Amino acid sequence: MKHILVPIGISPDAHKTLQYAVDFAEKFGSQVYVMEVFNASVGAGKSLANVTQKLAESGKERLKEVIDKIESKGVHIKIATYNGGIADGLKSIDKELGIDLIIIAPRSNDVTEESYLGNTSGKIIKQTDIPTLVVPKGSLFSPPKTILTAFKSGILKRNRILNPLLDIKKKFGSTINLLLVKTPGYSDDDLRINTALMDISSQITMTEAPTTYLGVLERFESQHPDMLCVFRRKRGFFKKLWEKNTISKSEFSSRIPLLVLSVKKD
Repeated sequence: MKHILVPIGISPDAHKTLQYAVDFAEKFGSQVYVMEVFNASVGAGKSLANVTQKLAESGKERLKEVIDKIESKGVHIKIATYNGGIADGLKSIDKELGIDLIIIAPRSNDVTEESYLGNTSGKIIKQTDIPTLVVPKGSLFSPPKTILTAFKSGILKRNRILNPLLDIKKKFGSTINLLLVKTPGYSDDDLRINTALMDISSQITMTEAPTTYLGVLERFESQHPDMLCVFRRKRGFFKKLWEKNTISKSEFSSRIPLLVLSVKKD
């Protein structure tokens, strides 16, 4: 896990998310990139190049202020700015550098308390294929002892989807417990669990529930996980994201770090 990206939003607690990312990166010897996106628009008599340059410089100064609030612990932190949308910015820097993990807070302070994923964090999970770790605001990094990996279908088309989960397990000696939630309309194929996923697990539990999220809630207290891992699928945990860019707490919420692994073309 060489490169970790931390998009910095407008939240006054952004430095806390960055500190978590730095503490996490220190364990892996990773390099951290902090990124801010902006949209340059030109009014009468103004040069696009000048406006873009000023906004980029302003963004860099703000990112430096956030960095100054944390303890770097020897982790190399670089600044990146992008003129355009958040998804395009992430794809651009991923193409240039190869991003192994994005670390974000679930929402910024511009959305209501009823939301778990805000507009920006929702777009990141919906519109990119980069593994993402969603960290509750104000969380202090602690190596996860137990990771609950929940899904409604055990089919994985590519084993490398599991790489971030494997890296975390190897580094911290984490125990991985699987939870297969049979939701209405499940097929026999959904019950066939990928062998690579089974090989890294210590326990497999099957349950039935109206949604995968409700299945997790039923088992959460008995398992006491330190991290929750799910797969990004159009018909899985975050299927509502394909209708909008936000997720309300009534649809999904997690008070522990959430690792979202991307399943392409699902």
